[in-house]
Amino acid sequence: MDMIKLTINDIEVEVPKGTTVLDAAKKVNAHIPTLCHMNLEGFGIVNQVASCRVCMVEVEGRPALVPSCSEMVTEGMVVRTDSPRAISARRISVELLLSNHPKDCLTCAKNLECELQSLAQELGVREIHWEGDMMNYPLDASSLSLVKDPNKCVMCRRCETMCNDVQTCGILSGLNRGFDAFVGPAFNLPMSETSCTYCGQCVAVCPTAALTEVNNTKKVWSAITNPNKHVVVQVAPAIRVAIGEMFGMEPGAITTGQLAASLRRMGFDAVFDTDWAADLTIMEEASELVHRIENKGTLPILTSCCPAWVKFFEHQFPDLLDIPSSCKSPQIMLGAMAKSYYADKVGIKPEDITVVSIMPCLAKKAEAARSELTKDENQNVDVVVTTREFGAMLKEAGIDFASLPESDFDSLLGESTGAGVIFGATGGVIEAAVRTAAEWITGEEINEVDYHALRGLDGIREATVKIGDMDINIGIAHGLGNARRMLEDIKSGKSKYHAIEIMACPGGCIGGGGQPYHHGDMEIIRKRAEAIYKEDAMKTRRKSHENPMIKKIYEEYLGKPYGDRAHELLHTHYVAKDKI
Repeated sequence: MDMIKLTINDIEVEVPKGTTVLDAAKKVNAHIPTLCHMNLEGFGIVNQVASCRVCMVEVEGRPALVPSCSEMVTEGMVVRTDSPRAISARRISVELLLSNHPKDCLTCAKNLECELQSLAQELGVREIHWEGDMMNYPLDASSLSLVKDPNKCVMCRRCETMCNDVQTCGILSGLNRGFDAFVGPAFNLPMSETSCTYCGQCVAVCPTAALTEVNNTKKVWSAITNPNKHVVVQVAPAIRVAIGEMFGMEPGAITTGQLAASLRRMGFDAVFDTDWAADLTIMEEASELVHRIENKGTLPILTSCCPAWVKFFEHQFPDLLDIPSSCKSPQIMLGAMAKSYYADKVGIKPEDITVVSIMPCLAKKAEAARSELTKDENQNVDVVVTTREFGAMLKEAGIDFASLPESDFDSLLGESTGAGVIFGATGGVIEAAVRTAAEWITGEEINEVDYHALRGLDGIREATVKIGDMDINIGIAHGLGNARRMLEDIKSGKSKYHAIEIMACPGGCIGGGGQPYHHGDMEIIRKRAEAIYKEDAMKTRRKSHENPMIKKIYEEYLGKPYGDRAHELLHTHYVAKDKI
C-alpha cells in the first residue's frame, strides 16, 4: 500500500494514498466540522459533494482554502485546520446557510438534533450578517410517512445519495439552481405521487428538518385520554435494543421490561408485543413455504414483513408479484387479532378499540392505511409512531425510562419466543421460518436452532440449510440496492433460491428510518443486532410453533395454519404500481 507523509497542525502523519484531508486529520485528533459529508461504511459509499464548505482548511502554498472532505492528501502537504482564516470561512458558510433558513428552532421537529443548529453553536454564530430574501416553498405533507420542507434544505445532498446510491429508488435529485436550489422529486412532485417506498433512510441522514417523519404523537395522546376508546399498543422487536439510546443507555441495551412498564405508566389499556405477531407470521409463512415446496409452487418465496420492501417491488419489479409471501406483516396481524380475537375475549366492539403501533420504521405509517390490509374498510392498526416519537412522548411525560422496574407484556397477545424477537435483525425472519419449517418438513424435533450462516451484516448473503434430505438455498439482502441486485440475478437465472428475506433498511429493522439517529455508524447497528440475538438466546422457547398463546389462538379461533380463516385475516395480495 502506498503511504503519504504530510503535516497537519505541525504534527507529522502518514496515511494511505487516497485518504482525504478530513480523515487524515482524525489521525492527529484534529476536529474539522462537517455538514454535507457522510460516510456510509456499511455500503462503501461516501457523500463527497463538498457543497456546504463548512470543512474548509488551509493548505500551504494554495491561494484558496480547500474542502477537507474531498481534498486528497499529497506527499509533503502542510495543512492547518485551526487557522483564523479557516475558522472564519466556516463561520461565514454557516451564517450564509442560516440567512436562508427558517428561524423556528424552538418548534422545529429537529430542535436539539439538528446538525446545522449544532454547528452554529460550535462555531459561535450569534448573529447573521446577511439578511434578505428567503426561499418560500410549500410544505409537502402529502404522504402518511414523511414530510418534506424545501425551505430547510441545505443542499447537502445526503438524502439524494441515500435514495439513489444506497436504496436505488431514484426519487430525489437537485432542483433549480443557485439561491432557489433544493433536493426533491423530479418536477417537485408530491412525495405521495412518486415511487418513494417511505423507508425513511433519507430522513435518517438529513442533517436538518428538510425531511422528517409525520408526527402522530398527538393522535396517541388523544386516544389514551378518550374514555370511549380501549387503547392497545404493540412494540416491534427492534425497539427494545434501541430506545435506551435516547435516555443515555448504551447502543444494544435490552429494555424489554422497561418498555412494558413505561407503556402501562402512559395509560394504555393493554400492552402487547409485536414479537407475538412475529411468531404468528412464522406459522403462516413457514406453512406457505412448506406448501410451495411440497406442491411444486412458485419459488423462491420472498418474505413480506417489510412495507418499504413491499412497495419497492410493487413499483420496481411488478412482474414478480407471484413470488412474495401473501402474509401480512406482524404489525398488521396483531392489529387484525386485536380487533377480532381479542375483542371477542374482552367483550369490546372492534370499532371501540384503537390499536397503536410503536415501530422502527416510517413505512409502517403508510402500511397501516393500505386498503389491501384493512378489514371491512376499517384499519387494523389506527396509529403508528416511530421509536423517536415514542422516546419524545416518554420525555414529555417525565418518565425516567432507564430506572423503571421491569414488567411483562400482557400474555394474550404478548407472549413470544426467541424466533419472534430476531425479526428485528437482517436474516432473522428467514431464520425464524427455518426453525419451524425444519421440524414440519422432517417431523423431528430440531435442537440446534442457531443458524449462524444466516446472520451477519454483509449486504447480500447466501446460505444452504440442510433440512432432512433437502438442501434449502436461502438468499438474504438488506438495503434496497442490494435487493435490486439480488432480484435481477434471480430474473436472469444467475441465482436460484427456495426462500429470500429482504429488509429495506441497513441491518434490518434495527437500522430503521424511525430509530434513534445512528449517523451511519455501523458499530451501533452491530451492537443492536448482538442484543437481538442475546435476547433470543435467553428465551425458554425459541421456535414460533412452541408458543402456547399461538397454539391457543389456532385452537380457539383460527383453525389450522394457512387455512381458510387464517387466509381471511392474515393474508393479502400485492398491486403493481407505476414507476415514477
